[in-house]
Amino acid sequence: MGFQYISLDEAIERAGLRMVVVGDIPSPWGEAAKGILHIKRIGWAAVRLSYDDPRIKEWAGQRSGPVAILDREPPRSGWADILMLAERLAPEPSLLPADPGERALMFGLAHEICGEGGLGWSRRLQLIDAGLRGEGGFPQPAAGYLARKYGYRPETAASADRRVAHLLRLLSGRLQRQLDAGRPYYLGDGVTALDVYSATFMAMFAPLSEDVCRMERWNRRALETLDEATSAAIDPILIAHRDMMYEKHLELPLAL
Repeated sequence: MGFQYISLDEAIERAGLRMVVVGDIPSPWGEAAKGILHIKRIGWAAVRLSYDDPRIKEWAGQRSGPVAILDREPPRSGWADILMLAERLAPEPSLLPADPGERALMFGLAHEICGEGGLGWSRRLQLIDAGLRGEGGFPQPAAGYLARKYGYRPETAASADRRVAHLLRLLSGRLQRQLDAGRPYYLGDGVTALDVYSATFMAMFAPLSEDVCRMERWNRRALETLDEATSAAIDPILIAHRDMMYEKHLELPLAL
């Protein structure tokens, strides 16, 4: 289901589900939230994050995205909080495994992708470090801002590199075992939120092509920055899974 962009003024006044999203770059946390709402066919309206408008923080509680706001309920910014809100609004199709053990495994692996210290977090530190050193990554002004926001320190760069490679191999190993059993998804025989997270977070390593994901060239160059160890850890199975998810379940082109 598609969505529309509206102004902040309209978003504040209207009811229903609205979500603050980062514009001009496929921020994986936001694209995952969009993908979950799309699969569940939940209608919503988008507000592009404006860093220089203080009303964003007053309304959404923070100056970042995604932040989902339903009617007058408190804002939700955590990946799991947004997922559970979507499950409440549209229980079917569920993106949670029915089996309690697999559900626990899904949330554990999803945290390794989306949570603090996870794949996305560590990859962001890589791109901040590269930008501050002038070796690709985020442009220096953006890298400086993000470094302050996310507690970057030069000594964290090496640990982020190791963490990224470890998690990429963890995910590709899980997918390979599933494929060997004739299953194209991470868990069981059907799509779960974990598949959405994996597919959307691949944008931080191999952005979708320009014809379906238009963005400023410096943003694309930043996301394409790869050191040798990270490049070696990106198993083609992860990209093939991403492509399958966009072909069968997620919406293209991206509306950034």
